[in-house]
Order: sequence, then structure tokens, then C-alpha cells
Amino acid sequence: MSAVMEFLAALSAGIAVGCFALFLLRSGAEARAAARGEKPSEFARPLPVTLKLLRPLARLIRPSVRGAGCRHWCETEFGLVQQAGYAETLTGEEMVSLKIAAFLVGVGFLLFGVMSGEPVLATVIGVLILLYPMIWQRAVIKKRHLEIMKALPNVLDLLTLSVDSGKDLVSSLRDILVRRRPDALGEELTRAFQEIQLGRPRSEALRDMAKRVRQADLTSTVNAIVQAEELGVSIVQLLRIQSDMQRGKRFSLAEEQANQAAVKILVPVALFILPAVFIILLGPLALQTIRMFR
Repeated sequence: MSAVMEFLAALSAGIAVGCFALFLLRSGAEARAAARGEKPSEFARPLPVTLKLLRPLARLIRPSVRGAGCRHWCETEFGLVQQAGYAETLTGEEMVSLKIAAFLVGVGFLLFGVMSGEPVLATVIGVLILLYPMIWQRAVIKKRHLEIMKALPNVLDLLTLSVDSGKDLVSSLRDILVRRRPDALGEELTRAFQEIQLGRPRSEALRDMAKRVRQADLTSTVNAIVQAEELGVSIVQLLRIQSDMQRGKRFSLAEEQANQAAVKILVPVALFILPAVFIILLGPLALQTIRMFR
């Protein structure tokens, strides 16, 4: 056990030094970029500290994943990176390299636990490091999709009002994006709007946005808008129908989560609250009983 504790202390010190080195490197990179007049991308997102610590090892692994054997894996990972909103921060090759680096570090912890004679703690830490990139990626995608689903009905309502007042769809979208606070849906709509301003056809920009996000509600809404434009259907009536439909889905999800809350609360109640109540109520009685039999 002492060997494991010594290793954890050394690891904690190494992580602290690594975080400080990352801070210095990032500050230097930002200063050099500012001196060259470069501006960071408005869609770039910071990575968690754990992935930043794995990045030096991932850079060493990255040349080995550029071959044809890992091409499909890299394309799949880039699709997941786009869904998570980190396309300006990570590429598919970098995400694959990070997962391989996490696997190697996790296996290293497992081997250290076996050799040190205390495999339980090292195994837990190794498994957490090994699975962290996948867990983080799925959590970010789920959170982003939920945020888009919640914001979509409000955006459709604003688009309906603006288009019904006589504006076209692009002008209405521009006015809405200027006044809305930044969120996941606003970020994707801003990217699509910028592509339209650069001359890309509106239907292609919207379809590419739906393909990039891969959120079911947004995809169905985009497909309906594109088909309405192709068939000459009234866009105002379509937006109103889509808004009512998406709001109904949001209410259904809220009701489902409210119904699940009663079931989910049983576990913390049974594990934490009921034992404390029993100790408070029956503890004095148990002590008096023990004293009486003594």
C-alpha cells in the first residue's frame, strides 16, 4: 500500500507541474498569436485538463494513426468531435491519438498495480483514465444535443414571427443570432449563416449543419425547411407547425424526466437517508438495551 501511496503522491506532483507547464505554454502561444495579429476562432473550445495532459503523448502517437488502416476510425471520431462542438479544437487523428494515449496510460497503471501488490486502487485509476476520453465525449454530445433540443422551439417561434412580418429567412436568422445569447444552437446557426454569406447555397449549408450536429429534432426541421423551399410551400406555416411539434417533444421529455425522478431518488434514499434516520431513532434505544443486559 505504501508503494501505491508514494506513486500517487509522485503522480499528483507531476500533474501539478504539468498543469503549470501547460499554463506557461498556453500563455506563450497566446502572446505569440497576439503579436502576429492572429485572433482565436470564435468556435474554439478549451479541452479538459486530463486531455491536455495526455496531449504530449498523443502527439507522439499521431504519426502512426495517419495510415489507411486508421482512416475509417479517424473519420468516425471526427464526426463525434463535430457533434461535441470541438471541430475547431480537435481533428479526428488527434482524438484517436488521445484515446490510444489514455489506453496506454491506463494499462500502465494496471501493470503497476499488479507489480506493487496492491492492484485494486491502481486498477480503478487505470480503468478511469482508460475510459475517460470516451465518457467525456459522450457526455458532451448528450449535453449539446439536449441544449439544442431545448432552444429549437424558441428559435422557430422567432423565425416564424420575423418571416411572417415580411423578412426573408436569411435576414430573419441574422437578426435572431445578433440578439440571442450564445449557445450550442446559436453556434451552429452562426456557422451556417457565415457559409451562406460566403456564397454557399442555403439548402446545402442547412443540410451540412444537420449532418454535422446529427440531432434528430434539428435534422427533421432542416429537412422540412429544405423540402418546403423546393416544393414552394409556405415557409411561415411550416415553421409554425415545426415549432409546435418541437415544443410538444420538449414537454414530453420534461414529463418523462419528472416521472423518472421518483424512481431515481429511491437509491440515495435507501443508501444514505434511511440508514441515518434509523441510527438517529434506534441508536439511543439500542444503547439503552445494551446497558440493561450488561
